Amino acid sequence: MNALTKYRHVFLVGLQSNLVYRWNFLIRGFFSLARLAVVFILWGAAYAGLTQIGGYSIGQTFTYFTALIALQFMVGAFNEDYQIGEEIRNGLINQFLLKPINYYLYRFTVFLSARAVSGVLVFVPLLVIYPLIRHQLAFPGDAWRLLLGAPALVLAALLQFTLAFCFGLLAFWFLEIQGFVILSYAAETLLSGQIFPLDLLPPALFKAAQFLPFYYMMYFPAALVTGRINDPVAAVQGLAVQVVWVGLFLLIARFIWLTGLRKHTAVGG
Repeated sequence: MNALTKYRHVFLVGLQSNLVYRWNFLIRGFFSLARLAVVFILWGAAYAGLTQIGGYSIGQTFTYFTALIALQFMVGAFNEDYQIGEEIRNGLINQFLLKPINYYLYRFTVFLSARAVSGVLVFVPLLVIYPLIRHQLAFPGDAWRLLLGAPALVLAALLQFTLAFCFGLLAFWFLEIQGFVILSYAAETLLSGQIFPLDLLPPALFKAAQFLPFYYMMYFPAALVTGRINDPVAAVQGLAVQVVWVGLFLLIARFIWLTGLRKHTAVGG
């Protein structure tokens, strides 16, 4: 109970802190509509004269990218890696080493508070343009998608954050981690289905992508809730793979943390 109370206060403080920047999230959400407009234009041109691409209608593809934008604000790790790296470089992390608090849980709680704010605010611009795009959207009505989609979102958030956490901890060894973060972001953008749905890849490449963690960070939950994954058994198997990747990244994060602490010199904070 004491632990729950402790992290509940962290969440509330983080919530208040992020609400101060609510206009930043809101403006970012409205700017994301420009990206959505480009998606509609490009894919509208791709579908010219065609009823389906890769077995999916234009409405299903538009639905996928619309859901993807919402998911990015709900589970995406925006700058957590930089924040963690900055706390290590400035010595602010020292205060957590002297208190009965788990640094991973602390940062994850702050991450959840930020996603709670951005996840709610992203629906404001989407609701504004909904009358214009509602005839283009085609969400499936299967109840099992909601039941499996909720844990898929939670696991995707854990994957996103834990990967960012690992890169942030590299500040124990490197003064600047920007290169690592940019490389990770490029790989995630391409391999998580943010540029195009991964199921449009050749079968061999699509199968290979399913063995990578990026597949389960964004594409898998988006495909699950928008109908690109139609087999409940395959969806459950995907959840199991998500759990495996989360567990693996947690072990990696623990290893980097313990190794980094041995190298860390407590100055500042």
